[in-house]
Amino acid sequence: MPLSEHEQRMLEQMERALYAEDPKFASALEGSGLRTYTRRRVYQAVAGFLVGIALLMAGMVAKQVWLSVVGFLVMLGCAVLAVTGWRKAPKPGEQAGSQAHGRRQHRPRRSMMDRIEERWQRRRDEQQGH
Repeated sequence: MPLSEHEQRMLEQMERALYAEDPKFASALEGSGLRTYTRRRVYQAVAGFLVGIALLMAGMVAKQVWLSVVGFLVMLGCAVLAVTGWRKAPKPGEQAGSQAHGRRQHRPRRSMMDRIEERWQRRRDEQQGH
């Protein structure tokens, strides 16, 4: 259920007030949180991959096949996490979600609610089309 016009206006006023009061903080909230989160996720996946290698080698040395299999599965899972996290991470200086299908889109700044409402409408249209 979309927000009423009054609720949308209130939200837009709060966004403008945040930008007016502390633009540095507001812009930091926009994209860097996601970038930091995905970067941390990639680093954790790389560390997990190294743990998987250690388990694989330990299983081979101890002649424990199950330990080697666990190590391999840990390596595989961490590699998938690292690759997906790396692809989703926005580039430095880029807004989160500003890329679509590998090319950069140049659009005027829209409010968060406009973007959410547009996504909601797209999903509804897709569901009605199928």
